[in-house]
Amino acid sequence: MTIAKPIAEDSYSPRERRFVIGSALLGYVFDFYDLIIMAFLLTQIQHSLSMTLPQTGLIVAMTLTASVVGGVAIGWLGDKIGRKKALLASLALLAAGSILSALAWDFTSLLIFRIFTGIGVGGEWGAGMVLLNEVWRSRQRGFGSCVVQAMSAAGTAMAVLVATFALTNLSEDQAWRAALLFGGLPIILMVFIRAKMPESKLWSEYDALRKAGRLPEEKRKQKAALLEIFRGASLRYFIFGALMCGAYVISYQSISIFIPTLMIRDLHGNPGVVRTVTLLFCLFSASGLLLAGYASDHVGRKLAVLGSTTICILAFLAFYLFGRVNYPGSVLGWSLFWCYALWGLGQGSIGIFGPWYSELFPVELRATGASTTFTVGRLIGSVMPYLVPVLAAEFKDLFTAMMFGAFGAVLSLVFALFLPETAGRKFAVIESKEQG
Repeated sequence: MTIAKPIAEDSYSPRERRFVIGSALLGYVFDFYDLIIMAFLLTQIQHSLSMTLPQTGLIVAMTLTASVVGGVAIGWLGDKIGRKKALLASLALLAAGSILSALAWDFTSLLIFRIFTGIGVGGEWGAGMVLLNEVWRSRQRGFGSCVVQAMSAAGTAMAVLVATFALTNLSEDQAWRAALLFGGLPIILMVFIRAKMPESKLWSEYDALRKAGRLPEEKRKQKAALLEIFRGASLRYFIFGALMCGAYVISYQSISIFIPTLMIRDLHGNPGVVRTVTLLFCLFSASGLLLAGYASDHVGRKLAVLGSTTICILAFLAFYLFGRVNYPGSVLGWSLFWCYALWGLGQGSIGIFGPWYSELFPVELRATGASTTFTVGRLIGSVMPYLVPVLAAEFKDLFTAMMFGAFGAVLSLVFALFLPETAGRKFAVIESKEQG
């Protein structure tokens, strides 16, 4: 198939690019904030709304399930109605769900409102990441995407600080409501996006050709994007991309979800120590993402993922050798903290998934393909919050169960080998589905 000449990369003004990356940065901060904040508020919500422990667990589980639905549905919308409109839809659901959650009066109402939030959280990554990658310069795509992904650290830090402030200065009922209400600030971001941010010119030109009946015959014969990503080369990219991401999430969640419990319950830390460790960890995690993004633009997506994942594997080894040590009275003197910091540096590969997935699919499948691949990977990785407690019960040791996450890191490295290199690829309006 003939591939059309790429759209000139200077077709966006510096001002338009600043608006796109600015909205992506803020969007991802609140995306991660709304995903993380519930972890700090579950006890207060349980007491305030007279909920059982299984009910709080169901709310968390359904929020994550809804994020999968949002990732697939809003990714498809991004190819159907445009990246910008899909992003606005995801942010509307995210903001509305957060605000309504703060007003919940019982278990059922909170469950419904958190489902809305989850759909918005899941959709924001696909819509925002694809738009960013189509607007950004091809030789800087990896670094730009990792800058955005590094906002996960800012979102986590913000959740820690807001939760600490609210729980310290407000009543139990007021604290969780105020913290969830804060997550509704994407409403302001929506106004900003609507007024200032451009639509993807790649998508706009393809859509104009589609409406005018001027697409090549092979494009006119294509079925819906949700079906096309399971055909030909796209199916191979989806399978190995989802497995790579899923294995990464297995590795990530085995540590991130359970390390606060390990520090407090098993290693004699306290909530203040956990807060300090978490904030310092965010700096290492953000640094790992920025280094990985820079590397991916200069040595390629594949080598950058392999490098980050190797650091992650070495961190698991460090955990195994030096991590089972009680808190000595100083965070910087605690070997567990330095194992955790090294592990944070090895989390940069997730920032490369966005540009890599975007470069694997043609414009008419890009939002659906990238978002669905990432979302299915997250779904695969969601086994760890359930598997680690089972393993901990079997071995009668949480630390040992957490170390099983090393297998996820190794598998993520292996699956990355099966994807083609795409760094520096220029996008075109009409493209082949085969990228390597």
